[in-house]
Amino acid sequence: MVARNADGRLVPKLLSFDVFGTLIDVRASSYAAFESMLADARAPHVDVKAFWEHWEERNIAHYWEPYRPYKEICALSLAETFAHYGLDAPATLISRYFEAFSSFKLFPDVTPTLDALAKRYRLALVSNIDDDLLAATPLARTFDVVATAERAKGYKPNGDLFKYLIANACCAKDDILHSGQSQFTDMVGGKPLGLTICWINRRGVALHESVPKPDYVFGNVESLLGLV
Repeated sequence: MVARNADGRLVPKLLSFDVFGTLIDVRASSYAAFESMLADARAPHVDVKAFWEHWEERNIAHYWEPYRPYKEICALSLAETFAHYGLDAPATLISRYFEAFSSFKLFPDVTPTLDALAKRYRLALVSNIDDDLLAATPLARTFDVVATAERAKGYKPNGDLFKYLIANACCAKDDILHSGQSQFTDMVGGKPLGLTICWINRRGVALHESVPKPDYVFGNVESLLGLV
């Protein structure tokens, strides 16, 4: 657990962040790509948001399996989601999603918050992603530590990616504060390892009964400025 100072603020040595959904508005940034896939599947009537969420649920399920690259998982999950909706379309359409990465948008609070935090702390990224897709993502800054699924050869839910972060953090586990939006990857993966976790619950969803409780809950990353 990250310690507090006399003023009650946390004093971490490393602040780590999930990327997609926490720093990047991945849903809004990628809906157009998925609408294009549904159009090619002759299913423009399907709700793109519901389709996207089912696809993401399948991604998370595959994260628990033996490692395969993120792009392969995405294609497999798309095939399964097409099948779930009774659609006949090729999984290769997932390329539309990958092509959209360079135009993904940061949430408005991200840049000023990270700029302020970087003056006092080392910053890290922890992402279930392939390195080339992360490189294509317009994050507008560099980070002191970068932990990706490709480098760790594993994903967050089973702890492999967080173990990679801890091994490369250059500080004790108790000096890391991790912030992420996915209860099913960030909390499920990080809490059993003893990491201090802040849930960035931008969508205001309920905590599932199966998920370990986070140490802190905020609706945005800007609120971290009042914690550390």
